[in-house]
Amino acid sequence: MAITAKGRATRERIVAGAAEHLRRDDPADVTLDDILAATRTSKGQLFHYFPGGKPELLLAVAHHEAERVLDDQEPHLSALTSWTAWESWRDTVVARYRAQGSHCPLAALMTQVRASPGSDEVAAVLLAQWHSRVADGVRSLRTQGLVRASADPDAIASAFVAAIQGGVQILRATGDIGHLEAALDVLLEDLRRP
Repeated sequence: MAITAKGRATRERIVAGAAEHLRRDDPADVTLDDILAATRTSKGQLFHYFPGGKPELLLAVAHHEAERVLDDQEPHLSALTSWTAWESWRDTVVARYRAQGSHCPLAALMTQVRASPGSDEVAAVLLAQWHSRVADGVRSLRTQGLVRASADPDAIASAFVAAIQGGVQILRATGDIGHLEAALDVLLEDLRRP
């Protein structure tokens, strides 16, 4: 089905409104009526753009939230070309998750859409893009001679992404952001080592 520009805008409005609403609530507890009220959308409109109902809408919201994870780290994540940029990125990541606290909207959504076709792709694309941008930053530092020549951009990017995800999981379980901060600080210190 081809969607017009106006239709795309309506669909995006529904997704953005649902995402904002779901950030405040557990997706398992939210009904379509809640989303209709929050987005001021008719049932006909919602099912026009999401014929699969709530699972399809939640999957679209999961895509939206995954993009937001990376967007919230900009402009630093795409410009990791100096130590100042890396420090700013680190501070932005910590600030984002400190503000988010123990409630992770993307994790809650992924739990709800786990069986939906395309749900695995949401996490895979997010992690691949995150990994790629961090690896590009390591390559930039290596090209400038700011890190050791043997630094492996892909391995280092994997370590950063895993550290962030692990730190966020501990934050979700305990409410303590210290593990995330420590992991990033140790990795940055190691990256700076000659």
